[in-house]
Amino acid sequence: MPPLAIGRRAFTALLMGCALGACSSSGGSGTASGRSTRDAVGRAYTFLDRRVDEAAGSPGGLPRSYTGGYLARHHSTVAFTYDVALVIIAYCRRGKDADLERAAALSRTLVALQEQDAEDDGRLRQSYESGRPASGAKVPKAAADDVFTGTLSWAGLALLHAHKATGTAAFRSGALRAALWIQDNVHRSTGTAGYAGGITSAGKKVTWRSSEHNADVAGFFRALGDAVDDDAWGGRADTAAAFLDAMWDPGQGAFWTGTGTDGSTVNRSPVPEDPQTWSYLATRDDRHAKSLDWASKQLAAEDNGFVGVSFSDADTSKVWFEGTSHLVCALRARNGSRDAARADRLLASLRSAQSDAPGADGYGLVATSSDGLETGDGDRLYASLHTGTTAWFALAGQRANPFVLD
Repeated sequence: MPPLAIGRRAFTALLMGCALGACSSSGGSGTASGRSTRDAVGRAYTFLDRRVDEAAGSPGGLPRSYTGGYLARHHSTVAFTYDVALVIIAYCRRGKDADLERAAALSRTLVALQEQDAEDDGRLRQSYESGRPASGAKVPKAAADDVFTGTLSWAGLALLHAHKATGTAAFRSGALRAALWIQDNVHRSTGTAGYAGGITSAGKKVTWRSSEHNADVAGFFRALGDAVDDDAWGGRADTAAAFLDAMWDPGQGAFWTGTGTDGSTVNRSPVPEDPQTWSYLATRDDRHAKSLDWASKQLAAEDNGFVGVSFSDADTSKVWFEGTSHLVCALRARNGSRDAARADRLLASLRSAQSDAPGADGYGLVATSSDGLETGDGDRLYASLHTGTTAWFALAGQRANPFVLD
């Protein structure tokens, strides 16, 4: 099916204004149009099972983040820690016995990576080698040594989910170590108070401050405070949430990206999707709920017959399926008068993408509707099958909020 024969402005109006029963339940074309969400979510878990199981066979194996398409041709085989965290959260959300076994195995690996890291201070690196660890090794080697605040927050959140689901005390302890690393290493009280970006592989402090990272910290620390019964973490979550307040533009109805390296100057370009949706999922703060409408309108994208949102306002020529799943989860959480209809339409497009997007296999979700989506910060995203996108789709199909421990 060719791209939808409507312009961007018309598409935005349709996405923003569609009422229940007023718009088609299909997005894209082909075999997935009649598939139920339950069936599509089940297929997503089958994809995750395959990726996890092919990395298993001995303790410590991690599933590769991307398979197929451009990234396979360019030999991308790493396991991004963020993606591993999402797979754990998705497994804990469904909660079948086999799901929890896989979630626990991945969580044990994250804790082991913390314990065997040369710094032994609770950090986790940005990515690791996927598959089974090298002969004689207990854990995989780091692929990228950077430590980023957002990634570590998601890993800690995943360990809290695993603790909640399995009762394993070591997972809660691992989450606490991750939180202590964040508090000890990237908390900043100068400039716009909040949490800075992390530490590079060369050991250099990342001094910019990200709205997305602070949303992650706010959600993670709030959940941690409940898990360990320590009000101090709630206060630290408030610090991250106050950073979001400082980045809020009431005229735009959106969050700016963060600050520059001075920790004060507001960074207004590019403006990404994730702080708009994750901020609401993490804080459920109705004062900023309009950020979901900003993302729906300003980041609206349609490509190859699929509809959704893009990664940032730098390039809205393609649909970012992970971000579209973020928006579905956030709309379900907000539950406004037209939110269910908007979420239904986006979820239908995601179901179609599962079978009909370039590089689709009928089980996993590719990252984008076609190759080469510009993020605005120098990276590109491709239509390769992605564990992170697939996990987010599974969460969206179950009306889940990953920042809430079930």
